[in-house]
Amino acid sequence: MTLVTQPIVLSGFRRLRVLGTLGALSAFGPLSMDLYLPVLPELGRALRTTDALAQLTMSMCMVGLALGQLLAGPVSDRIGRRRPLLLGVATYAVASVLCAIAPDIWSLIGFRLVQGLAGAAGLVIARAMVRDLFDGDAAAKVFSLLILVGGLAPVVAPLAGGQLARFTDWRGMFVALAVIGVLLFLAALGLPETLAREARHTGGLRETGRQFAVLVRDRGFIGYALVAALAGCSLFLYITLSPFVLQDGYGVTAQVFSAIFAVNSIGIVLAGNVNGVLVGRYGARRMLRIGLVVGLVGALAALVGVLVGWGLFGLLPGLFVAVSSIGLVMPNTNALAMTPHGERAGTASAMLGVLQFLIGATVPPLVSLAGANALSMTLSIFVTSVITLLVLITTLRARPKPA
Repeated sequence: MTLVTQPIVLSGFRRLRVLGTLGALSAFGPLSMDLYLPVLPELGRALRTTDALAQLTMSMCMVGLALGQLLAGPVSDRIGRRRPLLLGVATYAVASVLCAIAPDIWSLIGFRLVQGLAGAAGLVIARAMVRDLFDGDAAAKVFSLLILVGGLAPVVAPLAGGQLARFTDWRGMFVALAVIGVLLFLAALGLPETLAREARHTGGLRETGRQFAVLVRDRGFIGYALVAALAGCSLFLYITLSPFVLQDGYGVTAQVFSAIFAVNSIGIVLAGNVNGVLVGRYGARRMLRIGLVVGLVGALAALVGVLVGWGLFGLLPGLFVAVSSIGLVMPNTNALAMTPHGERAGTASAMLGVLQFLIGATVPPLVSLAGANALSMTLSIFVTSVITLLVLITTLRARPKPA
């Protein structure tokens, strides 16, 4: 049964506007990281720091995106969705300005943490608002649409960043993020409140702890959350390491890197669109299995291409398949994890996001200690893909398919 907490009718232009805004809000993560990817090596040189510290600016944003969801999700279950969403988006715009004027690498790392904490509200509350209005395969279809809309960010962001790099330095990228934050704030003003007062939780920290405890005891939820987190880790390994692998290792320019990144991002969008079409026929569980197998095959192909020394063109096809599979995995894991927990959608969304961004913030810097090269990137993505598939097999046994 579809859970709708108040009579909100989404049809015609209003449906497109609301879903378009939610898709844009769910793109806070890609926007915050992908726009300045083409200048990440240059940022390190400009601030006279190491590649590892330059990568840490990305990792700290991921940590903020994770921890911020722990706050924004439960708060939105208590006071509604709109107020914490608007506060988070406004703070994101301010934090972006602070990043642009950061005097040194450590100040930038700190401001990136704040930027991530604020941007988390868009990620977690967008998912919760979808769950307020839809569940089951219907939610999977909407999550696929959000990937289709939000997926434009990782397509446009690196291309825009590559072009902006012709005219400005890394500071200009954060000015652009501040402008985007202001525009998203204006768009979010038009969103309805999707959580009725009678559906909101009371009881403070004790009640919040109880809601988290319910989720932790659900082995199926934790399993799907880990699948999402590990799949996201593969994506973050690619995002974090690819600028150094492609630009420093294979010698491509910032503009060529942006084009490669955009093509892979288009793959995510197309896969999300395919999922939206097929999930009604085959179901979220089957589409999730297909997505993980496709990702594993792509990761293996990329690893083999590197091991046998086929160069850039031996790496890119498998990498495209592995990255594109995210469009099949994420909508279905979100829907399967959250469907039984409509009454605590904000908290469930927060836990999904926390696991995803904490693992994504932790693993890539550890891998980069072995060197940001093609072998370390492809091997780590392949190993993560294998572990993800094993976790799914265990999860399907823990939460059998409903009759």
